[in-house]
Amino acid sequence: MIPYNVLENRISKGSLVVDLPDGTVLRYGNGNPKAQWHIHDASILKKVAADPEFMLGQTYMDGAWSSPSLITLLEVLMRNFPRESVSWVRRLMIKLVKPLQQWNRIAGSRRNAAHHYDLDVSLFRRFLDEDMQYSCAYWPRDNMTLEQAQTAKKEHIRRKLLLRPGQRVIDIGCGWAGLAIFLAETCGVRVTGLTLSREQYRVARERVEQRGLARLVDIRLEDYRENTETYDRVVSVGMFEHVGVRNYDAYFRAVRERLTKDGIALIHTIGSLAPPRLTNPWIRRYIFPGGYIPAMSEVMAAVERQNLVSADVEVLRLHYAFTLAQWQQRFQRVRTEVAAQKDERFCRMWEFYLALCEAAFRWRDMVVFQFQLARDTAAVPVTRGYLHRTIDDKLEANHPLHRHTAEERRA
Repeated sequence: MIPYNVLENRISKGSLVVDLPDGTVLRYGNGNPKAQWHIHDASILKKVAADPEFMLGQTYMDGAWSSPSLITLLEVLMRNFPRESVSWVRRLMIKLVKPLQQWNRIAGSRRNAAHHYDLDVSLFRRFLDEDMQYSCAYWPRDNMTLEQAQTAKKEHIRRKLLLRPGQRVIDIGCGWAGLAIFLAETCGVRVTGLTLSREQYRVARERVEQRGLARLVDIRLEDYRENTETYDRVVSVGMFEHVGVRNYDAYFRAVRERLTKDGIALIHTIGSLAPPRLTNPWIRRYIFPGGYIPAMSEVMAAVERQNLVSADVEVLRLHYAFTLAQWQQRFQRVRTEVAAQKDERFCRMWEFYLALCEAAFRWRDMVVFQFQLARDTAAVPVTRGYLHRTIDDKLEANHPLHRHTAEERRA
């Protein structure tokens, strides 16, 4: 993503109109999508050219440029300036620099969590769904509401966990306890939820108490590396992005050690279809310090080293783009309120974050991985039929490792 002086020969997909501060209007390409880029401060162009991955967002936060549609502008830029292949020099730099960007020891992980998740909960309540699910929703059909899609996500995960009443579940990175509450209420399981955010811990415990679930849901301010108990199921949604590659072996070792011999784990994480890269520097600086989006090769290598069985791997394409578009729409409806509480610069940061991420899922290589893992190859049915049958389906009930009555499941 670079400024107007090199756009002339690059804009072939869609069109771009650039309005300069002196009134000059430059036009590139033709057809749809049609993007507009209003430059308010000409001095930012050299900065963007020198470091587009960081300075495009930085200069937007500073009010140096604007666009009637951020997502359309990012579409035109991303489609006409795809990421270049990684040279051996770049691969060497990634290998050397990446560990320093993901120094996620326990104390550092707590600081990184506080940077983002300890923001005033009222901000998240304004643009998330009613259950405050801050991760990719699941969109199996058109015309779903965000609430319906987030419920579908929780249901999809429930099916993959093959839960039975009374089982013990650990939710690593439980957020505001939405999934923990859902699993406890629908399956009668006991859930231990871990978070490093004090604000999430406070709100999650309040929600559990309000639902009368203190007997089934235990929320802890605890790192996954500090937990030493054994569970029938491990679930983690939207937390693995904060682990860091240097900690993948320790993470999956912990998953294995937490599981019973016939246990099942479901790890839901943003991922990349491309080879390993560095984290976007603007996202790392302002949104998720210590964060990293893994390539599948990095994850599976660590899974294999810890002798875990890969029972199933699903790649959710575009689902997060749909989710982020909904979040952006909801944020824009309350933007004036947020600006009054925070400030305009914060709002520009937040809307750029949502737009940049949506664009990455639509026109770059970002997806969501769901890794279903186990210690025993027989822990999960040998076909995916159980994901599509009703909960009382006789075939699921008669699976030798999940033989229990419909009455028990409804209890």
